[in-house]
Amino acid sequence: MVRCAFSMLYQRTNISPGNKKEMSKLILGVLILISLSTFAAAQSPKSNWANLEKSKVHYYDTGNQRSRSAIVFIHGWTCNADFWKASYNAFPQQRVITIDLIGHGNSDKPNAIYSMDFFARSVEAVLNKAKVDRAVLVGHSMGTPVARQFYRRIPNKVAGIVIVDGALRPYLDREVFEKMFAPVRENYVRNAPRFLDGMLSSVKDAELRAWIREQMLATRAPVALSAMDGMGDPTIWNNDSINVPVLAVMARSEAWKDDEEEFFRSIAPTLEFKMWDDASHFLMMERPAEFNSELSAFISKYKLL
Repeated sequence: MVRCAFSMLYQRTNISPGNKKEMSKLILGVLILISLSTFAAAQSPKSNWANLEKSKVHYYDTGNQRSRSAIVFIHGWTCNADFWKASYNAFPQQRVITIDLIGHGNSDKPNAIYSMDFFARSVEAVLNKAKVDRAVLVGHSMGTPVARQFYRRIPNKVAGIVIVDGALRPYLDREVFEKMFAPVRENYVRNAPRFLDGMLSSVKDAELRAWIREQMLATRAPVALSAMDGMGDPTIWNNDSINVPVLAVMARSEAWKDDEEEFFRSIAPTLEFKMWDDASHFLMMERPAEFNSELSAFISKYKLL
């Protein structure tokens, strides 16, 4: 590796090996490159796997891996664990679990009904494999009803819930939504990209927008369509209470009703509600330092982990 680095720099700079001053600069540059390369490699999370029935669920496990409590990141519709890459190593004192929900990312894609309960069971499988007894569930978009369904299944494992631009009631009237989503059902390959272009129009960073689009379109059509049906299941929108601390970090948009905070508080009495201006649906990727700071402060305030 060192030899290749020197060779590459010689070719690009035309430095003579006899020029000691320039050679010193060259060596320093190579050492910095090697250090950065080594650091980057060390920071890449190791893949882990949990069993769910006959399928495997992929996840990352970073931070304090000896802890039996963890921050657990749950991605949104057609996304994957890498949507939380700015948070993998942001909490060195805590254990951080980042999951590819069943059907997504590197997890298996069985022929199944991708309900919110099925996704919640994939989270449960991971926490059982990782021997996590207590978790702060962080759910982006569809990850919010997944986290809520996990809470319904195993409330004693949930220390708190963080809602990241997700909902506690349906976004739209079912009839209106079905009309909007009908072209995607009709021809997923042709119309899903157009649907996502509309969803991503508020993401200002063109490179980030392109990356998100590519990742979301990589999810198989049967998974995407079934998961969308799962979000339409009226039973997941029951008004049962969430009796643990809840932080909601939202991006201001027309999707949210004027009484959104009031409604959230009717479900989650211990609520902190943040509405961010100038942010898109993928706010945790656009403003990661601010998002990670909000999450850390919330955990510390309520001594959740």
